[in-house]
Amino acid sequence: MSSKNPRERQMLESIYSMIALVFILVTCVDLCDAATVVDVYRLIQYDISGVPFGSRFATLNHHAGSLHFAPGADLSRTVLVIPNISRKESLSEDYCFCCRKCLILEIEKLRRRVSIKSARKELMKTVLAELERLLIHANIPYPVYFAFEDDDIDAVLADVKRSDVSGQPATATTGGYKLVVSAPEPKKIVSPSITNIQGWLPGLKADGDPNQLPTIAIVASYDTFGTAPALSVGSDSNGSGVVALLELARLFSLLYSNPKTRGRYNLLFGLTSGGPYNYNGTHKWLRSFDQRQRESIDYAICLNSIGSWDNELWIHVSKPPENAFIKQIFEGFSTVAEELGFEVGLKHKKINISNPRVAWEHEQFSKLRVTAATLSELLAAPELLESTGGLSDSRHFINETAIVRSIKLVAESIARHIYGCQGKNIQIFADNTSLAVNSPYIRSWLDLLSKTPRVAPFLSKNDPFVTALKKELEDHTREVNVHHEVLDGMFTLYDSTKAKLNIYQSQPKLLCSQIDLAGSFSGATLVSLECWNNRMDANSSAETIPKGLMDITVQISFSKRSYQIQEIPV
Repeated sequence: MSSKNPRERQMLESIYSMIALVFILVTCVDLCDAATVVDVYRLIQYDISGVPFGSRFATLNHHAGSLHFAPGADLSRTVLVIPNISRKESLSEDYCFCCRKCLILEIEKLRRRVSIKSARKELMKTVLAELERLLIHANIPYPVYFAFEDDDIDAVLADVKRSDVSGQPATATTGGYKLVVSAPEPKKIVSPSITNIQGWLPGLKADGDPNQLPTIAIVASYDTFGTAPALSVGSDSNGSGVVALLELARLFSLLYSNPKTRGRYNLLFGLTSGGPYNYNGTHKWLRSFDQRQRESIDYAICLNSIGSWDNELWIHVSKPPENAFIKQIFEGFSTVAEELGFEVGLKHKKINISNPRVAWEHEQFSKLRVTAATLSELLAAPELLESTGGLSDSRHFINETAIVRSIKLVAESIARHIYGCQGKNIQIFADNTSLAVNSPYIRSWLDLLSKTPRVAPFLSKNDPFVTALKKELEDHTREVNVHHEVLDGMFTLYDSTKAKLNIYQSQPKLLCSQIDLAGSFSGATLVSLECWNNRMDANSSAETIPKGLMDITVQISFSKRSYQIQEIPV
């Protein structure tokens, strides 16, 4: 070494010091084995008139904890994993405490169960609805995600529970499971679009008759809103209404295809968007009609949540029950319902024309002085953003027979009105005829709707689902038009609705807490890692934790093993 000049000696000493530094770092990092990668779905983030609600962040990088934490435990840097949220005990005081204090990862077990007893099913639905109300109307300053149960998550959770029960929760010092979601900062959805689709079945007009034919409108809102936008399929609210409308369009298209059975009423079928947002799409759709078209509507029947009932449906109206038109509609429906073996009740709710809050879709018609009603299994009007197709509204809770009976009720009632057969015990859409309700058709569309999240701001103008609805109406009706509008009013939604959760199993750190490095340590570390990477052909990356946490995380990957440096003062 003495034969080398001072410049070469200085260079070699520098290289040796950097290599030594790398070995020191490798001895003190967390040893992490990748356990699994899971699809997760973020709690909705939205504003109402500028007031924030839902989960306000998307990124997380913390150790996993369970509900078995010790009293007074510091959960400020813990991802709390709550299993089986369909159980009532998940909504205990501990749960509510966690909602206020720490990060939560919800493990949602319901949707992959196929056979569930009726009582258990109702309990699960009630608890999930209660959970949704708790989360949707809260401002939560940390990430909240949902995930489907699987064997990998069960195994991880079992390990986490054992550690927490033993009094050794996962930390950077003790090791354990680390949960990581790398996601961009959620951004506002600018000028979200809503799409309304309409189709006509023109009635038969007598020769020389100058008068416009009256119209009966059949309407259903197809979009949803829920705790997790990527899981909001709304099988009942309002998938059941959409399915019923499509089947009604198919049935009446068969009647109207023959001039001998074509009625002297126009039939208007409307699939509207913006339902959870005060039926904003319905409002804009009706405003697009000229005065003459609106005045031609004899009445409108709106279909909402008709797939989960047993013996009674409700007709909700804004006009007084004594109104002649309302009495005629109700008597027609109640007569048919009695023949089919169930009851229909009438519920009256006055509206304030100046109030933008709309609880039922028919209220948008009523504000324009158009006679309308909503047929629903719901006894009372839901609160804002509730009963709009969230976690508690999945395929498992749907009764296909209830949808078939609802369709028969509407079809027979409208047909008797069109053909002047009120009060007569006849069946136009009788079973085992060409006009019978098609159960396989209903089932196929219900299956599709139950797999398709439909939160309006996340549906583009050319979304495949919107295209499928348009095509289906074109198969059964005429003059199908699509109206694109911008969702306005007080609602603002944010993107980043789903992500990948990486679960790592880390071992305890060995020497980090005893190492005292110079002020230039951070920069030297990165340079050393780059040198080591070039020599050993390994991948390296560095990630800086957000300002305020006062640490740097550096990862080095050698084959399948990950190394991490943490809690190094900046």
